[in-house]
Amino acid sequence: MLLRIPNVLTPQELAQVRQHILGADWADGRITAGSQSAGVKNNRQLPEELPAAQQARHIVSVALARNPQFVTGALPKSVYPPLFNRYSGDANSFGSHIDNAVRTHAASARHVRTDIACTLFLSDAESYDGGELVVEDTYGEQRIKLTAGDLVLYPGTSVHRVEVVTRGERLACFFWIESMVRSDAQRRLLYDMDMAITALRRQDLAQNGQLDSGPLNSERSEVVTLTGCYHNLLRMWADV
Repeated sequence: MLLRIPNVLTPQELAQVRQHILGADWADGRITAGSQSAGVKNNRQLPEELPAAQQARHIVSVALARNPQFVTGALPKSVYPPLFNRYSGDANSFGSHIDNAVRTHAASARHVRTDIACTLFLSDAESYDGGELVVEDTYGEQRIKLTAGDLVLYPGTSVHRVEVVTRGERLACFFWIESMVRSDAQRRLLYDMDMAITALRRQDLAQNGQLDSGPLNSERSEVVTLTGCYHNLLRMWADV
């Protein structure tokens, strides 16, 4: 499942993240590359132990935790601490590669299986040329270039690349998620079901004039049944 989530960061949070990272000391992006991707990775990356990276990471982590679409789409069991990269000048691309199946956080020695890869865009799309995230899936190549503050989730199993930035600068935050539900197909089914249940609940609230006054005192049986099916499927598939 490839999922776009708008407005993960507020304008104020976006400005704070950019302020923290822009003046920091960036390093060669190959510091976290695997053996295959090191040969095609040509960007800069913020060392994760820097105070600037830690401050920006905290802002992103808080924003992710409060976003219901992110939680529903990813069903996160464990999140690799967000990292930051930069594409401009001669360090301007990342060729086709597939991410390591397991990432190990250097500070904590904690392992994260990379079920889902995530890119949070930190530069306005109009401020640079090129730099599209290209994800290969069963429907062909998906070319993604989102507004600053927006996030895309895609399967960690995907071959992907970042096109050459020919003008301006592309800043982004990236990280991986080990999901409670390992199967991408099962996560997609659960996401679609949860979104449908949410839409039905909003329709019921609107019809009862309660859209801004909290939950219904009682829900129709169909919604209760669908909600039960969702949780029973999650109970069947989740690894927690």
